[in-house]
Amino acid sequence: MSELVESGINNLGDFIEGSLAMYADKPAFSCQGKTLSYRDIEIKSRALACWLQQESGLQAGDRIVIQLPNIIQYPIAAYAALRAGLVVVNTNPLYTPKEMLHQFKDSGAKAIITLQDLLPKLNEVVEATQIEKVILCREDDLFQPKKANIEKTAKLISLTQTLQIGASLTLRPRDNIKLDDTCVLQYTGGTTGVSKGAELTHRNLISNAQQTMDIFSDNLTDSEIFVCPLPLYHIYAFAVNMMSLFSRGVQNVLIPNPRDMTAFINDIKPFKFTGFSGINTLFVGLCMSPEFKALDFSNFKYTLSGGSTLTTDAVTVWKKVTGCSISEGYGLSETASVVCLNEPGKELVGTVGKPVLQTDIQIWDDQDQPVPHGDEGQIVLKGPQVMKGYWNMPEETKQAIINGYFKTGDVGKILDDGFIKIVDRLKDMIIVSGFNVYPNEVEEVLTRHPSILEAAVVGQDDDKTGERVCAYITVSGEVSCEDVIRHCREELTNYKVPKKVLFLNELPKSTVGKILRRELRQ
Repeated sequence: MSELVESGINNLGDFIEGSLAMYADKPAFSCQGKTLSYRDIEIKSRALACWLQQESGLQAGDRIVIQLPNIIQYPIAAYAALRAGLVVVNTNPLYTPKEMLHQFKDSGAKAIITLQDLLPKLNEVVEATQIEKVILCREDDLFQPKKANIEKTAKLISLTQTLQIGASLTLRPRDNIKLDDTCVLQYTGGTTGVSKGAELTHRNLISNAQQTMDIFSDNLTDSEIFVCPLPLYHIYAFAVNMMSLFSRGVQNVLIPNPRDMTAFINDIKPFKFTGFSGINTLFVGLCMSPEFKALDFSNFKYTLSGGSTLTTDAVTVWKKVTGCSISEGYGLSETASVVCLNEPGKELVGTVGKPVLQTDIQIWDDQDQPVPHGDEGQIVLKGPQVMKGYWNMPEETKQAIINGYFKTGDVGKILDDGFIKIVDRLKDMIIVSGFNVYPNEVEEVLTRHPSILEAAVVGQDDDKTGERVCAYITVSGEVSCEDVIRHCREELTNYKVPKKVLFLNELPKSTVGKILRRELRQ
């Protein structure tokens, strides 16, 4: 088995610096009408890395929180932290103080880079953490640098000040940072209790960048322009846009708030974009917009999907509007992102593609034994992208990784041609009178109804059958519960047909746009 990490690259900092040098004259990141080149990113991330190394009091291996939306400061901060030998803790800027406190305390973070607007939330919890340095930035401070309106303390400093101080320093070597050291703590969504920190190593992320880019072969050029509406603090965009595509000289157009559809479309209108990293709900929402339909799709050739199940309805409408197919993939926080991916232009719709390089996928039963080929079971995998373990959770790590195989908690099967089909999350499975009902299957049927925009299916307790199927839907036009149930009966066995249909104005979603079934169950 050949090594995916090239010789001479000892850590993610080396890997990042190689791309920054190779594509120096190319545009790297654009956001709200501003663009920085790879050279610009190199200069600014080096200055911040120098300050972190030599002025912050932090040591190699210390954890630093990055809590920012999709603005250009995010890649600068992440690349700087990794170039300085620190461990990045990716954090959602929409977190409540309680969620922040758990993550900051659990990671033992000693510093944070955050928006000035988020300081009130931070102030509520910072004294209960180990955070000693707070670097504050404003959305426009890279382009309109001025003294930040903050009270200067030993703990607080503006991003502008760190760049000014760091610009006169020399970055020290990272000789003590090795491939199997932890470089990112990626916290899971906490759908089954408390959020856990997946320890990702330099090897995990570099290998996964190579694995992902191998799917594109040599078709991807350094002239590609990818729209990135998914948050960079999520493993999907962090690994795919900020590491993988970045390593090929791609320009990423960052969208700070994809829910503001008008601003989103205005932000991408100036670009003859060639690629798009998205999620099912976003594809459907955009295709309902006349302004989106009017955009120039003449150069458009790549659409990547992950994070939640891709419906055939979304594939159809996206193709009709943009002329582009969608390459669905599969990955997790624990696998530095990509595990499987459909090759662009050769997709098998309804699957997540084939395993990426050097990734062994098996299907296990509830006794951790492989099932016969073609049968359903839990997806487990082994490969260079699998995390070291859960941060400070040896027992959870031991349960999650068996003989090197990571247990995903997802039900799936391997088709005859090697494509992987995801059936559902194990914990979302509904058991009706002893029969397994997978919400994905019912949701797929529901969204084929011409009036149903989105659907989420959960189980509810039932005295007779143990559980019953309950559907939550959003619609356009007139449709009744009876219409919905009649539609489902045409395609589903009786025990899979929803016994209850509820209409909502909007389904609860994560910041990535993933429908949150757990909130509906509650």
